[in-house]
Amino acid sequence: MSGRSQQVQSVRRAISILRSFSIESPELGVTEISHRTGLHKSTAFRLLETLEAEGLISQDPETGRFRLGVGLIALAGLVLEYMDLRQASRRHMRILADRTGETVNLAILDEGSSLNLEQSLPHGRLVKNYGWIGRRTPIHATSTGKVLLAWLSESERQSILQRPLERFTPNTIVEVQELELALEEVRRLGYAVGHEEYEVGLNAVAAPVRNHEGQVVAALSISGPAYRLAPETFETGGHAVMRVASEISRHMGDEDIAAVAQAGGG
Repeated sequence: MSGRSQQVQSVRRAISILRSFSIESPELGVTEISHRTGLHKSTAFRLLETLEAEGLISQDPETGRFRLGVGLIALAGLVLEYMDLRQASRRHMRILADRTGETVNLAILDEGSSLNLEQSLPHGRLVKNYGWIGRRTPIHATSTGKVLLAWLSESERQSILQRPLERFTPNTIVEVQELELALEEVRRLGYAVGHEEYEVGLNAVAAPVRNHEGQVVAALSISGPAYRLAPETFETGGHAVMRVASEISRHMGDEDIAAVAQAGGG
């Protein structure tokens, strides 16, 4: 068996252990887990040790029995937050799409890319930008990506930007120092622009969406053809997206950003 096949098998075995617990059986001994998963006791125990080290399994020091760990709560919380985010965003995205006549996308940071989580298309436009849900776009060459980068900690940002920046168009920023200056401008303005940096003829403007702790959890954008969403419209578009992003943020529990955007967004 190849090394990759062994890794996949180990992951599947670990998942089978996690799924062996239930409401009826919240605590299990290693022998019970072995029986439920079909794993040898030594294999089950080794995987349990690894899962425990990662906080996904916990062991009662008195009984020696295992139960699901609190680390799973944190992971589940992330999923629930994104579900809440999509639900909180949909109505506002439809309004923004119809108000601006442009395609509206909601994106999150995922594995160093900007991942489209939700989309709303305007009515009555013959030319639209279809950036379908689930599509990944480069974080350095898009307005949503710049927003998601701009409010990361320096260490998190540097970790993502340590790989070479791919050029997609003549406008793509491929030097980290130049990109850092652009991100400073994003933080100053409160919104980011993509000026034909990912696709020639396509422009976009994005603003941050924050959660109840004030953390940037997503980027809201409008995008459209460069002849329509031209540079002279970026400021107006930026403020429009900021206002709607602040409304979504308010629904996510962040009152401060809504107040700031309403006061300064114009």
